[in-house]
Amino acid sequence: MLLAGGSPQPSFLLGSLKADCVTKPFLQRCQDLVRVIEDFPAKELHAIFPWLIETVFGSLDGSILGWNLRGLHERINPLEFHTALEFLDPSGAMMKLVYKLQAEEYKYDFPVSFLPGPVRASIQERVLPECPLYHNKIQFPASGGVSFNLALNSFEYFMFHFAFCLLKQRNYPQGLHFSTADSAYYILVDKYLKWFLPVEGNVPPPHSPNTGGTVPSPAPRSPSLSFTSYGSHTSLLKRHISHQHLVNADPAAQEIWRTETLLQVFVEIWLHHYSLEMYQKMQSPNAKLEALHNRLSVSSAPPIYPALPGSLHSYQVLPALCHTHELFQPTEEHVLVVRLLVKHLHTFSNSIRPEQVSPSTHSHTASPLEELKRVVVPRFIQQKLYIFLQHCFGHWPLDASFRAVLEMWLSYVQPWRYVLERSSPVSGEMQNRNVPEKWSTFVQENLLFYTKLFLRFLSRALRTDLVNPKNALMVFRAAKVFSQLNLPEMILNGEQLFLKPEHVIPHRQHRLLLTPNLGGSFLSSWQPPITDTSLKVKSHVFSLEGQDCQYMQMFGPEARNLVLRLAQMISQAKQTAKSISNHSPDSSANQSFLSWFGLGSPDFNGSYNGSDLDEAGYDTIRKTDEHLEKALDYFCQIFRLNPTQLGQLTANVDSSQDDDGKNKLPDCIQSEDGVVLTSLGRYQIINGLRKFDIEYQGDPELQPIRSYENAMLVRYLYRLSSVINKRFANSMGALCARKDFLGKLCRHHLTSSSRKCKKSPITSVSPSEPAAPHIRLRFLASYRTLAFLFIFYILGSLLSLGPLICTFLLLIGCMFYAIVQTLLSEEQKPHNN
Repeated sequence: MLLAGGSPQPSFLLGSLKADCVTKPFLQRCQDLVRVIEDFPAKELHAIFPWLIETVFGSLDGSILGWNLRGLHERINPLEFHTALEFLDPSGAMMKLVYKLQAEEYKYDFPVSFLPGPVRASIQERVLPECPLYHNKIQFPASGGVSFNLALNSFEYFMFHFAFCLLKQRNYPQGLHFSTADSAYYILVDKYLKWFLPVEGNVPPPHSPNTGGTVPSPAPRSPSLSFTSYGSHTSLLKRHISHQHLVNADPAAQEIWRTETLLQVFVEIWLHHYSLEMYQKMQSPNAKLEALHNRLSVSSAPPIYPALPGSLHSYQVLPALCHTHELFQPTEEHVLVVRLLVKHLHTFSNSIRPEQVSPSTHSHTASPLEELKRVVVPRFIQQKLYIFLQHCFGHWPLDASFRAVLEMWLSYVQPWRYVLERSSPVSGEMQNRNVPEKWSTFVQENLLFYTKLFLRFLSRALRTDLVNPKNALMVFRAAKVFSQLNLPEMILNGEQLFLKPEHVIPHRQHRLLLTPNLGGSFLSSWQPPITDTSLKVKSHVFSLEGQDCQYMQMFGPEARNLVLRLAQMISQAKQTAKSISNHSPDSSANQSFLSWFGLGSPDFNGSYNGSDLDEAGYDTIRKTDEHLEKALDYFCQIFRLNPTQLGQLTANVDSSQDDDGKNKLPDCIQSEDGVVLTSLGRYQIINGLRKFDIEYQGDPELQPIRSYENAMLVRYLYRLSSVINKRFANSMGALCARKDFLGKLCRHHLTSSSRKCKKSPITSVSPSEPAAPHIRLRFLASYRTLAFLFIFYILGSLLSLGPLICTFLLLIGCMFYAIVQTLLSEEQKPHNN
């Protein structure tokens, strides 16, 4: 790793520490590092800092694992776990080193190639990203070079590597898997959020290496320097210092810089991964027009970036074209960490003092931290989290792992869950089911999170197997959250404000609507509050979706049809879950005792196919039915479904069941080419609600070898039975032609099948020629049959019975079973005619 401005000088300290990594245990190495940080000057520590960062977090390309914080759990290695947490604690030795180096204003290079795709493409095309985090930090390659770097101070460099650690491939201990919330990395994220975004009080000041001093924040950018970028934004600290000419700046304002930096790094590294097309779509039309104007007036505008040989002027704002932009796929762990960030930001925002809630009082009396609490959610994460959720809803697999995305979304749309109110311990369930009216403003300013993402969730639910307990639970969770009292009315009111026609909008307000000010740390550019509530909702929607967005109403007819389709699927899934729960394991008692051991004719075309519900247990199946029932009730409350209409849907599902409780065939129509599935039929098959009863029509002896059969015995017994059938065909035919009981016995076991053939509509014609008499010995290849024979002969030997006597008794028992089965079939024939 290179230091900014050139290669590091050889350091005896660095060589000694590298040697210790090979020879000393982890605990002793950390203790040595603590002493080094305390005793050595910043000049020596400057040389080891990049190596130490790489040792802790691993290399950016993944070639060096580092301490593997995401795979470090207390249950696996408690000593290393607690040692790492103590060393990396916000008040620990590592952060003291960061502050000591920051006081000397050392810089370190972070490769642009490891930044998220949209930011990397922007910088490589010489377009300044809108986030202030990158301003005045981009280092262009020397003549002939191709790599770009960010020149970061020690705090920024530490946070970039810490945040990037989440994007690397996770290394689990062999054979062990633990909860993400128990990892050292997850705990450290929580510690940093609580330290730098405190719910009560101010951010603790860092310890300065100078006696009695504080660590200075980076020098503010000169107010006269202008940027041509997606937006001109400055950080809170820069605004605070540039507007107050004081010798000693407010320490609280200085610490806001660290809070802002941490948030910007987390948001940029964890959330800024949407596709380039969406990245271009989010840019306002006015920004592109201004960029074009800047290009036309190139002679009068000073270049922001130095131009490389042979390149064009590089200060245009048009989105960069990235031909090799890869699709970012977040992991479940990634989503869980982002959810932790969302939950803490809600708690942090809701901890604002009551007197600072009103926007009219914040400008002169609020501290920088209180001002940050007021705007942290809409200004830092709203835009990028929305696009991140859009990406997850559109690309996440249709499996149970989507639960992590669902809970992150539900956490964001329920900020009232994270209000610190401990004074009134009333019934939690009743309190959580009622959304106070004061949250209507949040719902309006985040309308798309409630409407468009909800409709996308409905679309996903229509493509999932709702009989699966985990999928049913997700539908139940979403329905329960959106059915909270007052919430549907708030969403409906927000939609009405958005659809409210515009009569006369002043030019200044219309320009504000077209160019919403978005981006990372922007308290200095925070626009005055929009008094027109309708304009505020429109500004939110257009800023996220663009001016030409096609808005689909959550309570409109199209969405209502989606809900009705989902209600029908829920009813069908409930019937399926109920039929499976009624399929008791005791149903096997209906089979004969000897047939359980394989002496009867095996049914290779059984109508019941096991699923994951069998493994889940019947209590879970009943819980699934309960979740689906409650989800249906919640959807009725949200969309005010007509009970008569819903009852008709349920009646249609009930009528689709046969008399014996089994599903009919999938919905299909007859065409010239035969039977064709309808859209409903395809849904029924995909979700396992119905199926074709397809049966093997050929010789059962030639079916594929089953997993419960011995392959060698199957082949040997088939050849033996073929020889017997060929040699004694005439004799077996004569026996079956007899009119007495012996003829009936032979016909039942040598020609007829005790199974009842179920025909698919595709194969509705059965063979007309009767089967020739033959014997089948394949059942003897079943492991179950072999086990029975083994146990039978063992018991015989314990009873002092020889093999011949045991074989004779077995043949007598089989003959008795065959006679009884023939008599029973003869008695049932009159009833079947």
